[in-house]
Amino acid sequence: MTTAATSATGAPSTTAGRLLALGRAEATLLLRNRTALFTAVVLPVVLIGSLRSILKQQAENTPGLDIDSMLVYGSVGMVLAFVVYYNLTAAYVGRRGELVLKRLRTGEARDLEILLGTGVPSLTLGLLMAALIGVGGSLGLHLAVPVNPLLMLVGLVLTLATMIALAALSSAFTKTVESAGITTLPVMLVMQFGSGLFVPLEVMPSQLADVCRLLPTTPAFQLIRVGWFGTDGSAAPTGFLGSWDAAAPHLVTGTVWLGLAIWGAVRYFRWEPRR
Repeated sequence: MTTAATSATGAPSTTAGRLLALGRAEATLLLRNRTALFTAVVLPVVLIGSLRSILKQQAENTPGLDIDSMLVYGSVGMVLAFVVYYNLTAAYVGRRGELVLKRLRTGEARDLEILLGTGVPSLTLGLLMAALIGVGGSLGLHLAVPVNPLLMLVGLVLTLATMIALAALSSAFTKTVESAGITTLPVMLVMQFGSGLFVPLEVMPSQLADVCRLLPTTPAFQLIRVGWFGTDGSAAPTGFLGSWDAAAPHLVTGTVWLGLAIWGAVRYFRWEPRR
């Protein structure tokens, strides 16, 4: 695919060029797949619609819970979970079954470029939807400006990197695109209910909340929350400098989980169907 593009233009192939070529091809396939589009775009929006009522019920038993901030935070997390993790897992499985991944490895693209190039449409769509929810929700609900935008960016990068690694790892245990909904379910449930998206950690019993903070996807999401609101719900909000102290445990735990997810993806990812 990328070799043909290079020979047609006569220009030397670059990493950026190969990623864009792979991304364009994957975007074309995504647009043609109505099921994938529904899962990536419509399903997260439907779930977001039910999130506010869930948070209202939790607020009745937890005075002081900021429903508006948790609604926007949870919505952003849900979009990234479905659009990036789930959709990318299905994409890896689909391209593997079609022998696309195997053929791409015979060209100029490196393994990491193939994985990232396949994820370009999902990453782009996920970031776009998250930005629309974040900006639109903040303006509509009159939320405060982020306390530490740099920390938010770190959390976002860590979240996306973890999603990609988990998607590659999950695809190794997924035989068909249709079964992706089953194999990704454990991770999706952990993200929704253990990472503070549907159920804020501060409404949980303290021991359960401490366990949830150690789950694979929780630290990255919590970095986004601390960068935005100055707290992860376990203490009073703080300013720019204080947010780094509050984020330090999440940064360490999230980096460890990212390393383990990458190791698992490298160890178990399959480039062609098992014979």
